[in-house]
Amino acid sequence: MSTDNPDPERPVDEPDRASPPRTPGETPPGVDPFAGAAPVGFDPTQPPGPAAYASVLELRFDEPRRPGRAVATVLGVVLAVAALGVPLGLLWAVLAPDTPVLKTAEGAIYAEPQPEQPIAADGWFSLLGLAFGLLVALALWFVLRRRRGPVGLLAAVLGSLAAAPVAWQVGRRIGLATFDRLLATAPAGQAFSKPADLRAGGVDWLLGVLPVPHGNLLLPAFGAAVTYTLLAGWSRWPGLRPEPEPGEFSWVSAGTPTPQVAPEPPAPDAAEPPRG
Repeated sequence: MSTDNPDPERPVDEPDRASPPRTPGETPPGVDPFAGAAPVGFDPTQPPGPAAYASVLELRFDEPRRPGRAVATVLGVVLAVAALGVPLGLLWAVLAPDTPVLKTAEGAIYAEPQPEQPIAADGWFSLLGLAFGLLVALALWFVLRRRRGPVGLLAAVLGSLAAAPVAWQVGRRIGLATFDRLLATAPAGQAFSKPADLRAGGVDWLLGVLPVPHGNLLLPAFGAAVTYTLLAGWSRWPGLRPEPEPGEFSWVSAGTPTPQVAPEPPAPDAAEPPRG
């Protein structure tokens, strides 16, 4: 092939002879099929669509988690959920019945031989605690979408575990001051009531500094753990976080080569461009 004969199939000594016909779709020899080709559907007059931001979306979706941010998220959620133990305790104090007692010379005794009110107080706390843990798990599942997984589960469990003692202490102190005053000043034989308290749960102190809840104080954390685990098991997304529907965004990195279209080959009977 020489500079005067750009077509390698045309003999040099026969410059005017037509090139042999090519089958449709065949690329001429020596021509790069991808040279100067534009991506499929590319329109330079239109603004960049969602696919133009594919690499940015992929980095945001799969960016590595920073341990500091994860710890801060867990601590913030634990404090917020623990504060919700206050209204939970107030609700428990309203629903749980007081226990009738009778003042004697030795102190207060139950006014009935086998009162049912203490059992009802434990039952109400257990039911409210399970419901509280379920709601906490649901709320964190939808609010902390980008933290779904171990971080969200840990935040839900620790937050519910911290809220249970708060609810217990708030609920049992409603009317406790009045009970202590009557217990100290009421004459023997006077009947009054004792506010709700737990018999099947409490807090033990490990080494005198670390509180360890036990009994039905663990039920809110149990409900949160079971609910969050079921939500993760039933999630339709492998990464637990919402992914775009087909046709909305392309999650393929922009660095991946985009398939290009080869130029249309000339028709067998088309006129050839002038040669310089």
